[in-house]
Amino acid sequence: MVRRDAPALLNYVILPALLLRLSVVMLRRSLLAWLSRVGVLLVVVCCCLSLLYVITCSPHADEPMAGQPLPRVGGMAMPGGPSRPGGAGSAPIGPAGREGFQALLQEREEQHRQHIASLKKQITQLKEALQERSEQLKGMQDSVEKTAGKGTVGDVADERSHSDLQEFLRSQVSRAEVHSGVRLPSEYAVVPFESFTLQRVYQLEMGLTRHPEEKPVRKDHRDELLEVVESALHTLNAPNQGGDKVKASKVYTPSDFIEGIARTEKDKGTLYDLTFHGEQKKEFRRLLLFRPFGPLMKVKSELVETANMPINIVLPLSQRADKFKHFMHNFREVCVKQDGRVHLTVVYFGKDQMNEVKGTLENTSRELNFRNFTLIQLNEEFSRGRGLDVGARAWKGGNVLLFFCDVDIFFTADFLNTCRLNAQPGKKVFYPILFSQYNPAIIYGSHDHIPPVEQQLIIKKDTGFWRDFGFGMTCQYRSDFINIGGFDVDIKGWGGEDVHLYRKYLHSNLLVVRAPSRGLFHLWHEKRCADELPPDQYKMCMQSKAMNEASHGQLGMLLFRHEIEAHLRKQKQRNGAKKA
Repeated sequence: MVRRDAPALLNYVILPALLLRLSVVMLRRSLLAWLSRVGVLLVVVCCCLSLLYVITCSPHADEPMAGQPLPRVGGMAMPGGPSRPGGAGSAPIGPAGREGFQALLQEREEQHRQHIASLKKQITQLKEALQERSEQLKGMQDSVEKTAGKGTVGDVADERSHSDLQEFLRSQVSRAEVHSGVRLPSEYAVVPFESFTLQRVYQLEMGLTRHPEEKPVRKDHRDELLEVVESALHTLNAPNQGGDKVKASKVYTPSDFIEGIARTEKDKGTLYDLTFHGEQKKEFRRLLLFRPFGPLMKVKSELVETANMPINIVLPLSQRADKFKHFMHNFREVCVKQDGRVHLTVVYFGKDQMNEVKGTLENTSRELNFRNFTLIQLNEEFSRGRGLDVGARAWKGGNVLLFFCDVDIFFTADFLNTCRLNAQPGKKVFYPILFSQYNPAIIYGSHDHIPPVEQQLIIKKDTGFWRDFGFGMTCQYRSDFINIGGFDVDIKGWGGEDVHLYRKYLHSNLLVVRAPSRGLFHLWHEKRCADELPPDQYKMCMQSKAMNEASHGQLGMLLFRHEIEAHLRKQKQRNGAKKA
C-alpha cells in the first residue's frame, strides 16, 4: 500500500518542494550578482568623484599647503620648491621664507577682498535697478487706475506718445507767427503771403517766367489747397464749431469759400487763413489752420569719392570758331589745369571754319599735353539734339558722366564737383539752373566800359537772371541717357530737344535734381531767330531774346530815356536861372 502510493506522494509533495527550493537558490544567486555589479559601479563613481574633487580642490603647485614646510635651496627657504626629507631640506623655516609666505597670504586675502567688494557693488546696482523698475511699474499701475480700468498698458503707452506729439505740435504753433507778430530787423525779413481761391493762386515770388495769376497746375499744390478747404468746411459744419453752443443752421459748402492766404515758415510750418461767407449778408467766417513741421530725421549719410569720376563734356558746334576759342580758354583754365578729370567731345556740323576749330584743339593739346578730346564731324544740317546724341553714344570707355554743354557757357571747377555729386547712375540726373548774363553794353553803359568776362560773372538782379525755363545744360550718366531713349533727333534747328529729354526723365523712376548753380553762367550773345523756324519755335526764340537783354528796371530806363533827358535839361535850366 505504502509502496504503491510512493509515486503519488513524490509527485504531489516532494517535487513541488524541491522546485521551490531550487527557485529560491537561483533567485539568491541572481540577486547577489546584481548587487555585486551595483556595488562595483558605485565604487567606480565614488572613485571618479574623489579624483575630481582632489583635482579641483588641491592647491596649485606654486602655493604651499598649510602645515607643509617650505624647502630650502642653499640654506634659503623657497616657496613652492620640492621638499627634501632629511638633511638641509628638513631644516626649520627661515625668516625669508616666513616673509614670503606672509606676503602670499596677504595677496590672496587682498584678492578676496576685491572680489567681495565687486559683488557688493553689483548687488547695490541690482537693488537700484529693481527699485527703479518697481517705481515705473507703480506709475503705470496708477495711470491704469486713473483711466478707470479701461485699456491695457500698451494703450497707456500709446496715449502718452500721442500726448507728447500733441505737446510738440502746440509748441510749433506757439513759436510761429500765428497769434501775434514778431519783431523783424528790416522789410527784407518779412515772409510774404500768397493768396488763393479755388481756381487761382496769386503770388509775389513769381520770377520772370511766371504770371502773377496762375492755376495750381502742380498736383501736390492743388491737393494741398483742396485739403485745407475741405478741413475748414468739416470744422465749420461740425457741432459746437467756432465756440458756439449750438450747431449753426447753415451748411457750409465750397461755394461759400471766398479766398485764403497762406505762407510757410521753413522751420515751423505753414499758416492758412481762410475766409467764408457767413449766415448773414455781411457776415463772414474766418478760420486759422496751421500745418506744423516735424523734427528732423536722418535719412542717409554717405561718403562720396570723386577722384575716379571723369566727366565727358559733349559740345555740339557749327561755325562760331571765335566763340569756341573763348570756350577753350575757360576749358584750359578749369578742366585741364584745375580739375584734370575731363574729356571733351566736340561734334561739328559742316565744313565751314572746321580747320579753325581743329587748330584750336591741337594748340591746346600741344601746349598743355592734353589728349582727352574727340572731334566728330557731321556733314549735316545743325541739330543740337542730334549732335549731343552722337557725342554721347560715341564714348566707348564704359559708363561715364555726361555734361551737355553749349559754346557760350562758362563754368567753374566747383560746378564740375556739383555735377558729380548730384548725378548717380540709375538714381539721379542733375538739371542745373544757370545764371544768364544780361547784355553787358546795357549793364555797363557802353562797350568801352565792359570789364573782362571773369569780372562780369556776378549774381545780382541787374547783371542777369536765373534761366529757370532752360533745360539744355544737364549732367547724367551715359547708361541713363541710353536707357531713356536719348534725344528726339527729328527736331531741327533751335530749341525743343532739351524739353523733350527733360520730360522723359520726369516720366521715369529717376530723381530729377533741379536747382540753381552758382558756378554755371550763360554768357550773353545776340540771338538771331531764323525765319525758317516753325511759328511755335520762333515764338520761343523771340521770348528768350527779349528776356536776355536787361532787367525790367534797365529796360524801363531805356524806354523812358527821352523823358529822363528832358527832365535833366529842365533841372539844369532851373539851376542856371537860380544862380543868375
